Amino acid sequence: MAEPLQPSGTKPSLRLRVTAAAETIVRGGHPWVFAQSVRALNRPGQTGELAVIFDRKDRFLAVGLYDAESPIRVRILRAGKPRGIGPDFWEGRLAEALGRREGLFDGNTTGYRCIHGESDGWPGLVLDCYGDTRVVKLYTAAWLPWLEELAPRLARNGRLVLRLSRNIQETAAARFNVHDGQALRGQPPAGPVEFLEHGLRFEADVVRGQKTGFFLDQRENRRQVRELADRRDVLNLFSFTGGFSLYAAEGGAASVCSVDISARALAGARRNFALNMERPPVARCRHETIQADVFDWLRQPPRQRFGMVVLDPPSLAKKESERAEAVGAYARLIEGVLPRLKKDGILAAASCSAHVSADEFFNLTLEAARKSGRRFDTLRTTRHPADHPAAFAEAEYLKCLYLRFQ
Repeated sequence: MAEPLQPSGTKPSLRLRVTAAAETIVRGGHPWVFAQSVRALNRPGQTGELAVIFDRKDRFLAVGLYDAESPIRVRILRAGKPRGIGPDFWEGRLAEALGRREGLFDGNTTGYRCIHGESDGWPGLVLDCYGDTRVVKLYTAAWLPWLEELAPRLARNGRLVLRLSRNIQETAAARFNVHDGQALRGQPPAGPVEFLEHGLRFEADVVRGQKTGFFLDQRENRRQVRELADRRDVLNLFSFTGGFSLYAAEGGAASVCSVDISARALAGARRNFALNMERPPVARCRHETIQADVFDWLRQPPRQRFGMVVLDPPSLAKKESERAEAVGAYARLIEGVLPRLKKDGILAAASCSAHVSADEFFNLTLEAARKSGRRFDTLRTTRHPADHPAAFAEAEYLKCLYLRFQ
């Protein structure tokens, strides 16, 4: 078997065996091996080294990145036939990911995802493009030893900014001397970077903003809102930096109200509107921002009814134990929104909680709609955009339902 290459300075490959159930799961294409599934190791593993998994008959099963601190102990890079993990492997993986996005975007959209983690064969890593700036975000410390080798490839002669999930920031600083928001290639950005989405201008705070600076996965839902917003008064709850709000304005909305708990996010929304004031529909649209906790705000008596409400909260279930509470919270949000919808009003309700399935979310939204006693029609449902593929069950997080109420 070809010996997998290691990042510079690490030991030879770690070898391990897993339970029979885990063997079956890995053969089926699942990209994770959990700690409780590891049956034996030839030595203690170090975070970031390559782990070669053998089956019960001592045949090669898979190779992946080992993470000694994570419940996901191995993130699979390749299963089936053995192959060395070196420069050619990484170049091929990157080319495959970029090739899947060929033809998806033209010059009017310069913000999109280049690598979507496990679904593109890069488990625990995403790479987003904002014009000439790329942002790599790591969700496992296992990638940290590989940064020096991979950064030039990911940057592609442009600027590359590093973002780190909170749980690995301490390890990154102490053991690898890198920090969240650091420019790995090129000059650090002086402020938010600009990019285009369907011709609209946006800014992304790639150094301190949520995720990699913007929620690129909602691009097609924003486009749907633009198509439905004409002459409506639109309420955008959990508005962040106003992506849905700006699209509604571009679609001919009479007014847009953006509600978010973050003053910084609302300031970003106002700047995004300012970037597009040369567009007549945006210039005509009245845009109001309200800083408030949306749950508290919805408990207040309605002062206005709207022709469209966009409900796109952050993930309310970051782990399975929070699922039941999240389901109840979604139901309360939808019940609080419906009294604010005019006749012929449209609700666009979205969820990004992976622990709440699409069927569960759609059903609870429809049940809340039925409890209102109002007649309604389902206009459409949407899932992941093409640059955010979901290749296994746990990757399926995004869903949106559009309802029109009488």
